[in-house]
Amino acid sequence: MATATGILKPKRRESSMASIRREEMIAGYGFIAPAVLVLFVFMVVPIVGSLVLLLTDYSMLGEPSWVGLENIKRLGSDKRMWTCYRNSALITLGATAGNSIMGFSLAMAINRKMPKALRYLYRTALFFPVLTTTSSLALVWRFLLTKDRGIVNWALGQVGIAPISFLGDPRWAIRSVIIYDVWKACGYQMVLYLAGLQGIPESLYEAARIDGASGWKLTRHITLPLITPTAFFCITMATIGAFQIFDNAWVLTEGGPGDASRTIAIYIYETAFKHLELGYGCAIAFLLLLILISLTLLQLWGSKRWVYYD
Repeated sequence: MATATGILKPKRRESSMASIRREEMIAGYGFIAPAVLVLFVFMVVPIVGSLVLLLTDYSMLGEPSWVGLENIKRLGSDKRMWTCYRNSALITLGATAGNSIMGFSLAMAINRKMPKALRYLYRTALFFPVLTTTSSLALVWRFLLTKDRGIVNWALGQVGIAPISFLGDPRWAIRSVIIYDVWKACGYQMVLYLAGLQGIPESLYEAARIDGASGWKLTRHITLPLITPTAFFCITMATIGAFQIFDNAWVLTEGGPGDASRTIAIYIYETAFKHLELGYGCAIAFLLLLILISLTLLQLWGSKRWVYYD
């Protein structure tokens, strides 16, 4: 009996542990089920539907007609589309660099020793544009940048600079979109960089100060290497977001003058819903998806050379 009891007890314990694990697994699946359902309904189903649509000629006014790969072949000869891709690439470069530099600089400034109330005030004020709707803020900026009655040109006039057509000059339209995006989004990156800075152990700075390091050396040899994981995340997300900019450019310039600030997201919208070429619009959208996936994979590959996780 002793031997039998000794053999049975471990089996019962293993059975009990397996039952607990099974219950935990079922509970876990139950918790993630709503999110997975939302993801499936609003992401997977539309993507599969778009894959089917890009093989058709569909205007929403009649039945779709099968055209095979014609929409994909058309991409190579669409010069206007490539102009929009060039605009999106320029906006992405400018906005990503500006957001990263401004976000990190603001985080460094706020992370200095100061009264908590003042720190909370600065942090809230700088993050507030992120919480406000893009369209309403872009509309305000459109008035600020107006050539004849805009406050920005009035301020420039006070120092002897002639009025600039920020939204009507092809050279300035895309720059205005970049400036607005940096102003609106840098607060979000500031919060991320601030979290990264506060995660760096103070003991590292103290040890470096004991060894005689100060000022720029602390930033160069401690802050910058240890903040690279946060910087990598910010740059990757900013790149994905900037390539899909729509409402900023639409409210500020409507893609003009001409196609000077027309982003690929605006072009997709106009192609699909203004010109009612849903099949071709889906083809452009999938090309954008492939480009974003390629850029993200390229960034992941490159991160091995400059991101430090130790």
